[in-house]
Amino acid sequence: MLLSVGRNSKMRRSLTSLVRPLTATRGFSTNSEKIVASVLFERLPVVIPKIDPVVYAFQEFSFRWRQQYRRRYPDEFLDKSNSRGKGDYQMEYVPAPRITETDKTNDRKSLQRALDRRLYLILYGETFGAPGGKPIWHFPEKVYESEESLRKCAECALQSVLGDLSHTYFVGNAPMGHMVIQPAEKMPDIPSYKQFFFKSQVIASNKFTIGKCEDFVWVTKDELMEYFPERVEFLNKMIIS
Repeated sequence: MLLSVGRNSKMRRSLTSLVRPLTATRGFSTNSEKIVASVLFERLPVVIPKIDPVVYAFQEFSFRWRQQYRRRYPDEFLDKSNSRGKGDYQMEYVPAPRITETDKTNDRKSLQRALDRRLYLILYGETFGAPGGKPIWHFPEKVYESEESLRKCAECALQSVLGDLSHTYFVGNAPMGHMVIQPAEKMPDIPSYKQFFFKSQVIASNKFTIGKCEDFVWVTKDELMEYFPERVEFLNKMIIS
């Protein structure tokens, strides 16, 4: 019995020695480094994107090639099928325009633009890590404090901007990417922090009342790079569509 107790105590000491370095290397470190949860809030395309000319040419060729081997139906059958759908109830289909008035005026505050692209919300105002406390362009974000998880922290960040989350959908519980922000040598007063990005999408809405900022815009991926030129490489890897 004494031997087994001694063996168990050795096993507990060995397990403890393994656990300590693991807890020291977790993302939620015990040091003073801050953690920020950011939200990549996107509106999905409203209309089907225009087909690339090369893809259209290939589809046209494929259709004509298949027509050579299509089944031939009697003319009587085709005449009957063509006569269907005719009557007073028939309606003419008129497609909605792809280019809206907000596209023509380049109104980036509206969701009624770039209908065939994804749009992302960014804010202009004060945020954690801004040099000198001055307003900068940033995503909806919040410093992690006592929330149950980083996902909850991200929800709080977006809710503080929109007022409620009734027209939003968070994609998954895990972040889609993260980066470590290191202060520049010229700005030693800015602390380093880890920024985790969560994806959320617009659901059944084409207008939001955006608050807690001085300004905001809805931009495409290409336009997003204009506001974050120093993060182009990271954003290109994180936003693949």
